[in-house]
Amino acid sequence: MDALSLADYRARVAAMYLSDVDMAGFRALRDDLFATHPQSAAPGPLRYFPHDEDFAATVPMEPAEGTLEIATGGEDGVLTYTRVGHLPTPWGRLTLFWLQAYGGGLFLPFRDGTSGRETYGAGRYLTDTVKGTHGRGVVALPDGRVRLDFNYAYNPSCAYDDAWACPLAPYENRLDAPIRAGEMTYHR
Repeated sequence: MDALSLADYRARVAAMYLSDVDMAGFRALRDDLFATHPQSAAPGPLRYFPHDEDFAATVPMEPAEGTLEIATGGEDGVLTYTRVGHLPTPWGRLTLFWLQAYGGGLFLPFRDGTSGRETYGAGRYLTDTVKGTHGRGVVALPDGRVRLDFNYAYNPSCAYDDAWACPLAPYENRLDAPIRAGEMTYHR
């Protein structure tokens, strides 16, 4: 592993998510990063559903308890997540998690009615702040509510290349409704 290159990649991801560019600009930055950075899992370009504000919602966060262990299928082994809260969305209830590791981070994996057909079969992520995806897919608001924007849903690295292993969406984050927003399946 080239630690400096990986650190640069994560810094660029965070800068992209925290930038003030619109959706078209964000997607252009993401495609460029994937196409040019040595730490990218895919050479790009990526495929997206058209931007649709109907797939964004502000919801209350309900209390949640307990932990969940998710096997990555790779060298990271089993990761432990604490349930931060339940999010009653218009498409079904999701759980927002906190990774129990050094530094921690918010994590929201999900599967939906498009999984395996239009999107990666094992699901997508709305945020994984350990990887720098702050402030677009999941935004905590000062009043305790959470803004979810599925236009920023993205594939885990394992969707692009079998060399990667990823924690996938647990049963409690499986939605029957199709979420036709964000990133679609990747094809070389």
